[in-house]
Amino acid sequence: MRKRIWGWYFFDWASQPYHTLLVTFVFGPFFAGVAADYFMTQGLADEAAKAQAQVIWSQCLTIAGLIIGFSAPFLGAMADISGKRINWITIFSVMVVIGASGLWFMDPAGSNLWWMLASFGFGFIGAEYALIFINAQLPSLGTKKEVGKISGSGFAFGYLGGVFSLIIALALFVEQPNGKTLVGLDPIFGLNAAEKEGTRAVGPFTALWFMIFMVPYFLWVREPKGTGPRGTFGQAFGLVVTSVKNLRNRKSLTSYLVSSMFYRDSLNGLYSFGGVYAALVLNWELTLIGAFGIIAVVSAAAFSWVGGSWDRKYGPKPVITIAILVLILVCITVVGMDRSQIFGIAFAEGSNAPDIIFMTCGVVIGGFGGILQSASRSLMVRHTDPEKATESFGLYGLSGRATAFLAPALIAAATAATESARLGVSPLIALFLIGLLLLRWVKPQGDQPEWDTTASA
Repeated sequence: MRKRIWGWYFFDWASQPYHTLLVTFVFGPFFAGVAADYFMTQGLADEAAKAQAQVIWSQCLTIAGLIIGFSAPFLGAMADISGKRINWITIFSVMVVIGASGLWFMDPAGSNLWWMLASFGFGFIGAEYALIFINAQLPSLGTKKEVGKISGSGFAFGYLGGVFSLIIALALFVEQPNGKTLVGLDPIFGLNAAEKEGTRAVGPFTALWFMIFMVPYFLWVREPKGTGPRGTFGQAFGLVVTSVKNLRNRKSLTSYLVSSMFYRDSLNGLYSFGGVYAALVLNWELTLIGAFGIIAVVSAAAFSWVGGSWDRKYGPKPVITIAILVLILVCITVVGMDRSQIFGIAFAEGSNAPDIIFMTCGVVIGGFGGILQSASRSLMVRHTDPEKATESFGLYGLSGRATAFLAPALIAAATAATESARLGVSPLIALFLIGLLLLRWVKPQGDQPEWDTTASA
């Protein structure tokens, strides 16, 4: 059983660089900068070009979120019918590798922005699909009391993978304006800094990392061979419709799914736009954003482990509540600040105060974001029938992605309306508040009895 748990942890280690390097700290900000420069060459003013760059990044995440949200429950139901989760995870892993690898072809002049968004989105969808199936294996790894600790340790281990991959990328690949990496080296393998090949190489690097570190997962996470029939879409559709109808008899689960729908959407918005905010509002270079990422991800790893201990001691619901409150304060700080002021109080000319404040926000976002993700997965387990785990986590994926378009769409609308990348992230505050309000109807210990995991070991 212990080896199986460690194999399960390795999925987080393997997949985290897609989020750390590509979504948040390297490719996302790089894409935003390239897109903003491109739109300026098309005649847009500086702030309008930055706003438009944020809008198209939002649109990519919106479309990907819609695809994931409305297809995940059906895929989960098909997997539960056939009992062949590993086959599905293999397919989604191939999507991750293809999508990440394709980012090498990003044109620094911005001629292929939409193709790069398509490649990024393809891999992102694969990673999110795989995560739903990985989450569905959590109930088989421990008792109700143990899964919080296991979930937190998995996130902590994954974030460490994100840290190491980010350090490697910054030290060996990503070039500064002077053409050198963060440690003063030329980009490895003779990569051309003038063509941003070091930065573009984080795509193939992420794909290679994923392929290597998924090996322990496939070797150690064994499941009984599927003995059920080949799942059809009709069967899956019927199963999902029945599950959704049954929600009216499960007030706690329904409240939790809707609550998490809003607060997880807001958290994903923070992750997706944190690096973009730093690039567009604070004018940070990629290497500084990367250093910010290291700090944020290290704190996420540490806090996730601590959060798992809190979960085991106090249960997931109070942990979730505290994390949301802290993240609301962070959002208010970010919206109220730019390079010249915070809440109307001016900074001294040339002050590095906004950089220090945002670095601090990064620590809090990483730390309490990790806690929120871990505790949320644990609370879902307390509402999950182990016999229908993939279907249940498909619904969890639906709740997390049915409105995944909402945060990016609201950010896009607010950004377009205000022509400000800073004010554009303000809708995240409202999403967190709605999630916090709905959490009050959720039972702290869920609505499922204790389960026995020995059969799945």
